[in-house]
Parts: sequence; structure tokens; C-alpha cells
Amino acid sequence: MNFLFYISAFIAVAATGMVITRTNAVHALLYLIVSLLAVALIFFTLGAPFIAALEVIVYAGAIMVLFIFAIMMLNLSSATVQQEQGLLAPGIWRGPALLCLVLAGELAYFLTAEHERLSRMDLVPPKQVGIALFGPYVLGVELASMLLLAGLVGAYHLGRQEDETKGER
Repeated sequence: MNFLFYISAFIAVAATGMVITRTNAVHALLYLIVSLLAVALIFFTLGAPFIAALEVIVYAGAIMVLFIFAIMMLNLSSATVQQEQGLLAPGIWRGPALLCLVLAGELAYFLTAEHERLSRMDLVPPKQVGIALFGPYVLGVELASMLLLAGLVGAYHLGRQEDETKGER
């Protein structure tokens, strides 16, 4: 089990490093998704499958879609079509696909070889997570939601086009 944790942690750190060093925002988003999936696998191996599912659904799903829409709103030039055609090149997808395959192999091994250990594991129930989020950490949850709303409003204002005839849109 420890080696599964360390492999997932290494993938998370490597993918996060790739997020920081990529110059193309879409490539960075691909590696960020891999990093979030690795963190979800870490949560799963530590006995928190509910938090792992939330990590995949909320962060790797919803937040990444929000980031992609923000990038699409900010890239409204004619060069965007050529840039999007470059995303279909197979070389771009090799790194994230390889890391995702390693994570999938880890998950398959954990579910098959560690099945008896999984049944004895102390799991964190969803009720306990809800009590924690809406109990002592409710202020943090609300501040995070306000921060996401501010980011969405900021992305809208950065991406909107000025109308030359009226001076504003």
C-alpha cells in the first residue's frame, strides 16, 4: 500500500511540475487534471473514497470545465482555430495519457490485490464529511465559493470585447 501512495504522490508532483512549466494553457490543464486524479487516488488509498470521488467530480470535472471555458473566452482571436487544430496532434497527449495509465493500473491493482485490506479499512463516511464542512469549516467553504465567483466574474471582464461604436459592450 505504501508504494501505491508513493507512486501516486510522485505522479501528482510530476504532473504539477508540468502544469507550472507548460507555456500552452490547454497543455497545463491536461496535466492539472492528471495531478487532481493522482490526488484522488491518494485519498482513495488512505481510506477516504468519498473524498476521492468528490475530488474527481468537483475538481477534475467541474472546475476544469470552468477553466476551459475561461480559456475559450479569453482566446477569441483568429489564430485560435490553428491553435485548436494543433491540440489534435498525438504527441501532446502522450504524457498525460501515460500518467493516467499508470494511475489506472494502480487503481486496478489496489482494487484486486488489496481487496481484503479494503474491507477492513476505516472509511470516512459522507455524513462525517458533511458535518465537518458545514460545521466548523463553513466559513472556509463559503470563502472558497466567493473566491470562485470572483474568478468567474474576473474572467468574464477580461474576455469581453469592447465595442468600437459604443465604447463598451
